[in-house]
Amino acid sequence: MAGQIFDLTSVRFIKRITIGNPNPSIPYSEEDSQQAIDVLNRCLSESPKGHIVGIEKNFVLLNMGEHQVIQQWLVYHIGFERKPLWLA
Repeated sequence: MAGQIFDLTSVRFIKRITIGNPNPSIPYSEEDSQQAIDVLNRCLSESPKGHIVGIEKNFVLLNMGEHQVIQQWLVYHIGFERKPLWLA
């Protein structure tokens, strides 16, 4: 059983999904992270299936007292041939 080859020229809609917190002044919980992961999994498994067309890997250095902290987050770009009806 052969699958179809994904062609970037057929992408008509891109959904950006951020996993992690890009803003250190806003609290980010494990539930927020799980919601983002659930949306990502739904985009990749439900019809119409999306494809990862890009990943941004970001970080920021924060000074907290005497310590430096690195905060990281990922942004997935999911391409679809048409916008899924279930995406708001």
